[in-house]
Amino acid sequence: MPSTPGRRPFLPPRWFIRLAWYTHRAVYRATGSRLGLWPPKDDTHWGTMQLTVTGRRTGHPRSVMLGYFEDGPNLVTLAMNGWSNGEPAWWLNLQSTPDATVDLKGERRTVHAHAAQGPERERLWSRWREIDHDLDAYAARRSTETAVVVLEPTPT
Repeated sequence: MPSTPGRRPFLPPRWFIRLAWYTHRAVYRATGSRLGLWPPKDDTHWGTMQLTVTGRRTGHPRSVMLGYFEDGPNLVTLAMNGWSNGEPAWWLNLQSTPDATVDLKGERRTVHAHAAQGPERERLWSRWREIDHDLDAYAARRSTETAVVVLEPTPT
């Protein structure tokens, strides 16, 4: 279903978004990683992964649950911070140390991250639009461009 021009899509209050993030991560941990991750079921749905990055200030591992889709061997996500302004901490950490680990349903991968630029970004943004028809309206809530983050597999 395409977005209606000029319509501002519903966004829950920030406290609710944060509660959902914490609850999702708690379920994943409490079930010993059995619940909380799923692959994209087709080209019109995203999956969830756990991304573990190195903290840029502490050097400690930091994990976050993110939506993604697959682009060949790569995983693609958005650095959106719940559609609020400011960059999410995980993206700032990845910019400092682009090597990370991704947990998918039944699989762990080491990855190297970069922000898609130019034609690659346009192609991947269009692909996200096929999954979320309100993507441009959500992105318009932010004062800066939302980074399209590509996670490329690295040899273990």
